[in-house]
Amino acid sequence: MSLSDFLFDAVAFLRPWQPSLLAIVFFGALAVLYWRGVRKGGGNGFWHQVAFWLGLSLCYIVLHTRFDYYAQYMFFMHRIQHLVLHHLGPFLLCLSAPGAILMRGLGEPWAGRVRRLQHHPLVWRLYLLLQNPFVASVLFVGLIAFWLNPQIHFYAMLNESLYMIMNWSMFLDGLLFWWLVLDPASKAQGARVSYGARIAMLILVAPAQIVIGAYIAYSKTVIYDVYSVCGRAWPMAPIDDQTVGGLVTWIPAAMMSVLAMVIVIRFMFKSMEAEAGMAETEIADGQKAGAA
Repeated sequence: MSLSDFLFDAVAFLRPWQPSLLAIVFFGALAVLYWRGVRKGGGNGFWHQVAFWLGLSLCYIVLHTRFDYYAQYMFFMHRIQHLVLHHLGPFLLCLSAPGAILMRGLGEPWAGRVRRLQHHPLVWRLYLLLQNPFVASVLFVGLIAFWLNPQIHFYAMLNESLYMIMNWSMFLDGLLFWWLVLDPASKAQGARVSYGARIAMLILVAPAQIVIGAYIAYSKTVIYDVYSVCGRAWPMAPIDDQTVGGLVTWIPAAMMSVLAMVIVIRFMFKSMEAEAGMAETEIADGQKAGAA
């Protein structure tokens, strides 16, 4: 393949399969605000910036490029799409801790207006409900199970509006869940939940995802026949397509929970070290004051 052919194929792949103004505005606004925020006051570390741009790019690619076409005509590609939208993309975005940078990029007075909206009684109550550890965990697994219900999945793949709601609900739920889990602060420092509660959340959601994925992967009959009705993008046996899709739902999702546990434990030890350092400093200052 020549370079010109490769570039032509790359451009064709990046062209939206179903152009969406919402996707263009949402991802474009996040990119501009983050870029402006970094320029105004510096980022929060090189790897944090890499995580943000990688997470944003992956979500855009699976949602608004030719990838979306394959996700509509191959079950295992659909599961990869949701793995990125619900797990990997939001995981990277939240791990990058972009809140302060985005607000700085927004600038005043818009940042102040957003803060006031955040603290509006109705908005704040809804946020507290969605950030309750039990509610967040149930929603995280519940949405996976809901959209994988065969009948609901059938209609979602055939209805453009319902298909859009499915994808965006997975993405937004992923952001809410991982934002709660991957907050580096301890509860004493203002985090919504303790490190222990976050580990419990991850332990709660992992088995449910494994069961859903294993059920699909080991099924001997075709559960999702919508892909046979519409036709598949590649000549792949329906049961093989379903098996691979089940494995994608099962193994990478479970590994993400394990990785998140490791990161939360690292946050916990760093917090303990910081608190021990502060205690030693206070003791040393007290001893100096006593000696004086």
